[in-house]
Order: sequence, then structure tokens, then C-alpha cells
Amino acid sequence: MSTILNSKKTKRTIRVLIVDDSALVCEILKERLSREPGIEVVGTAPDAYGARDMIVRLRPDVMTLDVEMPRMNGVEFLRRLMPQYPIPVIMVSSLTRKGTRIAIESLEAGAVDFVTKPSADLGRGQEIMVMELCTKIKIASTANVSHWKEKRIQLPSGQRILTGTKFKKAAKTVIAMGASTGGIEAITEIVSKFPAETPGVVVVQHMPPIFTLMFADRLNAKSAMLVKEAADGDMIRPGLVLVAPGDKHLRVEKTDSGFRVRTSMEDKVCGHRPSVEVMMQAMAKHVGPNGIGIMLSGMGRDGADGMLAMRNAGARTIAQDEASSVVFGMPKEAFQRGGAERLMPLQKIGPEIIKLLS
Repeated sequence: MSTILNSKKTKRTIRVLIVDDSALVCEILKERLSREPGIEVVGTAPDAYGARDMIVRLRPDVMTLDVEMPRMNGVEFLRRLMPQYPIPVIMVSSLTRKGTRIAIESLEAGAVDFVTKPSADLGRGQEIMVMELCTKIKIASTANVSHWKEKRIQLPSGQRILTGTKFKKAAKTVIAMGASTGGIEAITEIVSKFPAETPGVVVVQHMPPIFTLMFADRLNAKSAMLVKEAADGDMIRPGLVLVAPGDKHLRVEKTDSGFRVRTSMEDKVCGHRPSVEVMMQAMAKHVGPNGIGIMLSGMGRDGADGMLAMRNAGARTIAQDEASSVVFGMPKEAFQRGGAERLMPLQKIGPEIIKLLS
């Protein structure tokens, strides 16, 4: 997995603040994280109010935040915190419907990533969770969340993109988007402004089951297009966004009547399932010059070779630029390998897609 860390950053100790209403959880995480080289736990807080004071006083590099807390839950805290003190945040959520919903809302409100609490085999499950948390803390320490401070003074987000005309080749065109860390915000920014007539969209966002379903439901509520979690055999059509289900690869294939998606549970590719690489390689093979590939914020190289294959097949390709990416790993790899024609700020990608379609 490639990174954007320089030698100075890899040697710097990451200062972490743990926020959880359970004193036992705070103690366990503090003890375990303190054993990880390069991580220092500088404090623990039982709720949002204590956390805010400690952020101002301790200036941590990363904060872990429990989703469900008394007095003020994690998402409400983030909505108040990020415009004033932008800080990379890892949410810690339960795999319940309520916990998942709040975790998704938290990602929309500025959280960088999340980990889920174990629901069974607590001993082994807890160790796996902590290992995942350590990895994501290190990734989060490189994240760019400075744009959240700018949102305090910006005007509300723009309206949907209106074209005034129908897309002539809508039924023959497929738009493919790949993202990981920082992708929730990026995908929402683009898709929520598409007109209802936009050609079919397929999305791979690195998330586990339940989370992808919840993400699709929330994106559907904000979009003129219909958004749903993809099911095996779903036809791709104008006005429809299909989100790859958690823990399943998504491929696009051509049929006599158009394009459809196939989902499967083969081995992980580039360390992920769903994998952007799998989706984009299928786009190159079956959609060819009628495809548009978009690489958004994320860590690693998933999809970089697939986007190059798309471009070589005649598709148009764009990657999110560094300034607007939370993590510039996946877009950077796609651009450096020649897969992305150019880098663009997130806010300009949606209008550029409409321009390409026209």
C-alpha cells in the first residue's frame, strides 16, 4: 500500500485523544494504543464537553470518538466541533442500525473513518478492532480536514446541476466512482447535484455490510437520482446509482439490453472487497469508450491500474486533487500511473462530468 507520508511524518509521534462514556473502554484503548509504536494517548474524556476542553488544551493529532454518548452524541459534537477545531476523527460504532446510522452521519459531518465494536468473541474481536484502530489512526494523522473550517464562512452548497437538455447517449454510458477514506463526503458532493436524467452510476466505497446499505439510503434522500445498494443482476439505467454492497465485489457487464452489475465474494483485491480495481477493470472490458471513471479520496492504490485500463479503452477519467482530498493516496496513484487524465477540485468534478456527457 502506497502512502503520502514523508520521512519526518513517519517518525513523529501521533498524539491521540480517546472519547468514550465507558471508563473501562477508555482504559482498555489507552493501554492498548500506548503499546503501539508511534502513538501516544494524551488524554481520555467521558463526553463531548470534556473532549472539547481537552482538544483546546492538548491539541491532539487524532481523536477517537464513541458514536453513542450521553448529553451529546458523536455526530452532533462533530457538527459543532469541525468548523471551529478541525481534527481527524475516527468513530467507534456498534454494528446496530442506530449505531451505523450515526456513524454514517458522522462521516458526513467530518469524521475521517470508523471502526466497529466486536459483537461476538469479545477477546479476539477486541484485538482485531484495536489493530484496525491503530492502522486507521496512522492514516488519519495524514488526513487533510482543513476545509471544514472554511465551511463556517462559505455559502450553503450549490443547487443541483441543471442541463436543460436530455443526454443523448444516457442509456449507453456508465459512470464509475471509486473511493475510500474521505469518500462519503466526496461521493455525496457529486451525486447529490446530478440531475435525474444523468446516465447510470456505479460506486465502490470501502465500507462493510450494513454501512453500504445505510449510505445508499442516505444518499438517495439527498439526490434527484434513485440511489440503492446494488443487487446481483441489477440493470444500470439513467437516473440510477448503484452502490456496491459491503464485502462483495461489483462488476459491470454488457447484455443484449444494456449493462448490468454482478456481485460476488471472490478474494479481496488490493486488500479490499468491494474493490475499485475489480469494478474499473470490468468497466474497461465491457463499457470501453462509453465509460467515465472518477477516482476520489482514499488511502492506497486500489483502482489505479483499473483506471488506466479504462483510459486505454477510450473512457474519460478524472481524479480528485490533493487540496480537496481528505487522503490523496488513490487519486495520486491513478494520476501518476497515467490512469487519470487530470486532477480536479472536488467541487468541479460534477460539472465536468456533465460537460463530458454533453
